[in-house]
Amino acid sequence: MNATKTIRRTAVSAVLVLFTIALINLKPASAQEWSLQQVAAKGTYAETVAKVKKGIAKGGMMVLGEINQGKILSMTGLKLKAVSLFIGNPTMGKKLFSADPGVGIAVPVRVNIFEGKNGKVYVNYVKPSVQLAPFQNKAVIMAGSKLDQKLGKLLSMLAK
Repeated sequence: MNATKTIRRTAVSAVLVLFTIALINLKPASAQEWSLQQVAAKGTYAETVAKVKKGIAKGGMMVLGEINQGKILSMTGLKLKAVSLFIGNPTMGKKLFSADPGVGIAVPVRVNIFEGKNGKVYVNYVKPSVQLAPFQNKAVIMAGSKLDQKLGKLLSMLAK
């Protein structure tokens, strides 16, 4: 029995050492690697939210869900204007989920709109192509590129 315990302890120690080495070699993802897209919008917070929703509809997508973070965080005493919109297209969703049901971690795409401490309104999101790249599926990757283009047009419209 002592030999079995010794082998287990050695195995656990080896796993811990390997895990520690892996953690040491990890580096935090930068905004560049994460492909955070952000634009300072022209207009008020309410105007920007309305423009984004209108732009989403014009782009053939729809708001599938909404989280009003400002309202939720007001329960803690924090005053904040912030909302996350979950946007997508059921037809595109069908293609993506048919190719790989795991894409649910990345779609619908989340777009965040908030008023910064400087009073400016910002819209940001992480590029869908980056979020979908780990699936290594040609159909999924192509859809991610299409979503990048649609969201890029929407953001450029907001900055005008």
